[in-house]
Amino acid sequence: MYRPVDRCAYNRPAEPMDGFKSGEAMAAKILVIDDDPNVQRLLTYTLKQEGYEVLVASDGAEGYRLWSAEVPALILLDIMLPKVDGYQVATKIRAEEGSAAHVPIIMLTAEREVEQKVRGLRAGADDYLIKPFHPAELLARIKSLLARFAPRDLLVGRPPLGRVLAFYGAKGGVGTTTIAINAAIALHRELGRKVVLVDANLQFGDHRVFLDLGLDRKSIIDVVTAPSIDLDLIKQVLVHHDSGIDLLLAPPSPETAELVTEEHMPQILDHLRSLYDYVIVDIDKRLDEINLKILDQADQFFVVMTADLSCLKNVRLVLETIGHLGVEPGKVHLVLNRSNAFTGISMKNAESALKRTIEFQVINEYRGAISALNSGAPFMYTKADSPLGRSLLDFGRTVDKTSAAMPQPALGTH
Repeated sequence: MYRPVDRCAYNRPAEPMDGFKSGEAMAAKILVIDDDPNVQRLLTYTLKQEGYEVLVASDGAEGYRLWSAEVPALILLDIMLPKVDGYQVATKIRAEEGSAAHVPIIMLTAEREVEQKVRGLRAGADDYLIKPFHPAELLARIKSLLARFAPRDLLVGRPPLGRVLAFYGAKGGVGTTTIAINAAIALHRELGRKVVLVDANLQFGDHRVFLDLGLDRKSIIDVVTAPSIDLDLIKQVLVHHDSGIDLLLAPPSPETAELVTEEHMPQILDHLRSLYDYVIVDIDKRLDEINLKILDQADQFFVVMTADLSCLKNVRLVLETIGHLGVEPGKVHLVLNRSNAFTGISMKNAESALKRTIEFQVINEYRGAISALNSGAPFMYTKADSPLGRSLLDFGRTVDKTSAAMPQPALGTH
């Protein structure tokens, strides 16, 4: 029998986790015990979207071991499990934890009989959900139970990370918009982050084309022409894409772009920070007042490039310019797109010419990229397991890891 770790942890303030400062709330850890891979994926995705940390076990014995070792804040427990069924798992947990602690348990079952429900509650379940159930109902029950039983410094979910990531192309055609869009989808679909994508190429934004959206969709113009900019207005203007990310689109025509001023962007980005883990901004090549305001707001600034002479010349000029403007060198990163394409200039030679490390590489797969563009279906949405998709996912994972470790931004301070 596995001896549980200190169950009294539920009745006292928890120790700070890595990445959290003392006195700062931490994300709740939820244990999913279910042998159906589809259910595992659905629950993991739903819970991570809400900011929970997720552990998964495929049988009762493994679930009991994880409860003992990991001290989850709540358990989602299927009844029909191999080795040890859900009733037995709940009974063993209640016997082991005693009266000093109580981990909430929600039982999941396809059985609608009252006898099954009564048996589950008698085994120690706090709540009971019949499959299939709506994610909103599950989340509401989780939050209710965590509010009753979890330590005070454990979050029911977590606040958004609120990171602004700006993507800038050193010259036209280097694939900045492709990387920005697919990085946004990778962060959302593969890493469970809440993401909004802002098309800040105000005159000639391409997100409508890349994502197969019509000119009738609302855009940033609907925000800046309103009497005042607030959170409710921005929520009404955002467009939801089938991939799961939200979009703030560029103006539908070039002549209306001048309605967006340098005063608007900090307000808009600050509101978006409060709603999303990542605000990804795809900006155009001009270093005008609007883009400099975006750069000032950004937590990280990605300069997308290819290994050719004209692009290297532009990258050097951009780095010099933003250096003179006082931009922190640590938030500027170089992204070499089409890294495996033969140009006659190796990455080592490019780094030598720039006197700077190229931190990120994305491989060249022209056929897959152009097919995704022409169909309006990003490859991270339709072919995430392709070589190009895996390359973008590696990029997204590294960005997410470094961004999550950064200090939480204070809204309105940029």
